[in-house]
Amino acid sequence: MTSSPVRPVDVEAARRMWEEYAAACPQAVAACPEYTVEHFGDSERLADELLAHVLSGTKRATSELVADFVARGDEVPRIGSHWIACDGRGVPTIIIRSVELRLGDFASADPAFAADEGEDDLSLASWQREHRRYWMRVSAAQGRQWSEDEEIVFERFRVVWPLQHAD
Repeated sequence: MTSSPVRPVDVEAARRMWEEYAAACPQAVAACPEYTVEHFGDSERLADELLAHVLSGTKRATSELVADFVARGDEVPRIGSHWIACDGRGVPTIIIRSVELRLGDFASADPAFAADEGEDDLSLASWQREHRRYWMRVSAAQGRQWSEDEEIVFERFRVVWPLQHAD
């Protein structure tokens, strides 16, 4: 990507968004009160592109290396966990809730998951090509080499807030 890096997230705006969601959906928050504030991708352009796929309803899955969670000091998500997705400028846009999770290696991705990620032509071949490029790039930026044997979190999610974007 020849795009500027994502900007830091607006933590205060995310807190306000979470409070609105908590007031409207207290049972969901009681079941899983923690949340993260993050963005898709590693550049402003990619974050905006992937968020647009979520907002259009074509993207309902994502995948991330377990090593990336560890590098950030984050725990791997659990079913029911929430994350506030920001655009490339760090503006909180939606709240996502994990509905399905599994760990696997690169070869364990299947055509259905690739289609649910909602990117490129939705094929497994394009998923493999683009994720291989992405994970090689982000791993190199962290000073390590990516391997197809590394554990990956395969996550399916629902958009839960704001209501106009909710599934």
